[in-house]
Amino acid sequence: MKLICIGRNYTEHIKELDNERPSEPVVFIKPDSAVLPKEQDFYIPSFSNDVHYEVELLVKITKVGKHISEKFAHRYYDEIGLGIDFTARDLQAQLKSKGLPWEKAKGFDGAAVIGNWLPKEKFKNLNELGFSLLKNGEIVQNGHTSLMLWKIDELIAYVSTYFMLKKGDIIFTGTPSGVGKVAPNDYLVGKIEGEQLFAVKVR
Repeated sequence: MKLICIGRNYTEHIKELDNERPSEPVVFIKPDSAVLPKEQDFYIPSFSNDVHYEVELLVKITKVGKHISEKFAHRYYDEIGLGIDFTARDLQAQLKSKGLPWEKAKGFDGAAVIGNWLPKEKFKNLNELGFSLLKNGEIVQNGHTSLMLWKIDELIAYVSTYFMLKKGDIIFTGTPSGVGKVAPNDYLVGKIEGEQLFAVKVR
């Protein structure tokens, strides 16, 4: 299983981090060791003083595919979910300033929260979904798939040009604006259309 992550897929998030709007999806990979085990707390790593939450809609691939046409992309997934792409923002900024890869800031142990999965048939239109992240009971991120620069099927087609997709692979489709720092004892809850899909305690 590989975790394929999309960066800069929401205009307002691009603005809040003062990044350049990309002409094509920004892609990076997290190792499977980054997945936070179910029911386990997230521990802020010792090498960062500025870890940020980034809530994202997830897509789980159900079969092998390469060079997938956008019009057939819907055949390659049956479920969607919600997760967090934890980012060591201070380390990421340091690496970016030197033109180095981001993996240490994005792929460390526990940096990927994967919540429960829902059948895509549960929803009328995957391009009209609302999702949110609550921190200590307050909404800090409110996302909507209609605001994605590249929608789910477009991302599958694009990614499969470079990487063969395999059963069990997960695509993190990007985060909306509102990202922020976590602190010990924070409690993070993720929801799609009001339905809770994960809850994580920060240590």
